[in-house]
Amino acid sequence: MSDVDHRQIVIQESYGSSESRTYSLTRTKSVTKINVLKSTAPTSAVQFFKSVFLPQGYPESVSDDYLAYQLWDTLQAFCSSITGTLATQAMLKGVGVGDEKATVAAAAMTWMLKDGTGMVGRILFAWTRGTSLDCDAKKWRLFADFLNDGAMFIEMIAPNFPHLFTLLACTAGVAKSIVGVAGGATRAALTMHQARRNNMADVSAKDGSQETLVNLSALIVGLLLLPSVTGNATAVCSVVMETVNKERLHILAYNYFRNGSFLFPAEVCSRESVMMLRNRYRLRIDLGAEFNKCVSSEDCFVVLDDKLERMYGLTVHINNVSGTGTIYILLHSQSSVKDIIKACFQAELLKWCYDKDSGKDSADIHFRGTMKDLSQTLKEEIQTLKHSGKPAGKLIHSVKQSYSTADTLFPSFVNLLQRFGWVTDYVMLGADEWRITCNLER
Repeated sequence: MSDVDHRQIVIQESYGSSESRTYSLTRTKSVTKINVLKSTAPTSAVQFFKSVFLPQGYPESVSDDYLAYQLWDTLQAFCSSITGTLATQAMLKGVGVGDEKATVAAAAMTWMLKDGTGMVGRILFAWTRGTSLDCDAKKWRLFADFLNDGAMFIEMIAPNFPHLFTLLACTAGVAKSIVGVAGGATRAALTMHQARRNNMADVSAKDGSQETLVNLSALIVGLLLLPSVTGNATAVCSVVMETVNKERLHILAYNYFRNGSFLFPAEVCSRESVMMLRNRYRLRIDLGAEFNKCVSSEDCFVVLDDKLERMYGLTVHINNVSGTGTIYILLHSQSSVKDIIKACFQAELLKWCYDKDSGKDSADIHFRGTMKDLSQTLKEEIQTLKHSGKPAGKLIHSVKQSYSTADTLFPSFVNLLQRFGWVTDYVMLGADEWRITCNLER
C-alpha cells in the first residue's frame, strides 16, 4: 500500500451467524483510517443467554436438529424433575420419615436393598445390552425416558402398599439404574451427532447447564405429568441421524429396490421407528456370526469364495415349519466399513426377495430383471426345502447367486449413500466381534 496514494479495503468479519461487522480501511497519503460500515449484534441479554446455555458458534457449530431436540428434551427434563421431587417425597415417607414408629435401622436396610439391587441391575443391563446402545441410540433414549417415568410412578405409589414397599422400591431402583446406563450412553451418542466442529465437550457442557436451569425452575413450579411423555417422544423423533444402523439401512435398501431412488437422512427419520419393537420380518440378520455355529460342509464353499478374496460371507438358515430364518454374516478380520455395508446390503437383498416377488415390485427395469432371477431361484429353493420333509434347511443356490446380484447393484447404492449425506466412515450396524481369517495353503 505504500506505493499507492489512495486505497480502500473492505473487511467483513462474523461470529457464526449471530454477529457480523464490516470495516473499511482507507489510506490517503500518510493517513490510514478504519471505519465501521455496518455492525449487527444481538442485545446484551440475548448474547449473555447464548454464551451461557448454547455451544460456541451456535447454530453453525451444531446439527440442524439441535434446537428442536433440546427444546423437547428440556420440557421432558422439567416435568421429570417435578415428578422426581414427588417420588422422592413418597420414598422418604415410605421408609418412615415423619413416622414415630419407624426405626432408623429398618429405613437404612430398605434403602440399602434398593441401592444394592439397582447396582446389580446396572451391571447386568450393561453386560447384556451395552453393545446395542450406540446402534439404536434414539430407541434406547426413548426407552430410558419411559422407564424413568415408570420408575417414578412406582415410587409414588409404593407408600400405599406397606407390605410390598421394599419390593416396589427395589423394582424402581433397578429401573432407575437401567435408565442411568441407557440415558448416559445414548446421550453421548447424540452429543457426538450434534457436535459438528469437534466440540463435543462444549455441547455436553451447555446441555448440562440447560438441564441445571430446568431443574432449578422445576423446584418452584408444579406441572402435570402428561407433557413429559409427549416431550420424550417428540424430542427423540426430531433427531436426524446420518449414521447407518440396521433399521435405517433396511429403509434405504427397500426404497432403493422398490423405486430405484434414494432418501435423505431427514426422510428416513420420518419413517424410522423409535419404539423397541420385535423384528417383524421373516428373516433376521446376525452380523459378525460365529463360524462353527452357522457354517457346515454343506455350504462352506459358498460362504467362502474360491480365491478367498471376499471380505465377508453369508449363510441363510430357514425353519421350514414357521417360514422364518436367519441370515448369518461372517466378517473377515480385514473387513472395511464398506465391506460391512455391502454384506448387510446383500442380506437386505435376500430379505426383499424372500418377502415378496421383487420382479413385479421393482420399478427400475434393470432391478426388475436382475432381482427377478434371484427371486425365482430363491422361490424354487424354498419349495425344495419344504418338500424335503426336514424341519430346517439352508439356502445355498440363492446365496451363491445373491453375491453377483449384490456386485451389480451395490456400487450405485454406496455412491448414492455418500451423495445423499450419509456417514460412511463408520456404521452402527451392531456387529458382533467374531472375525475370520482365511489362508490358502499350497
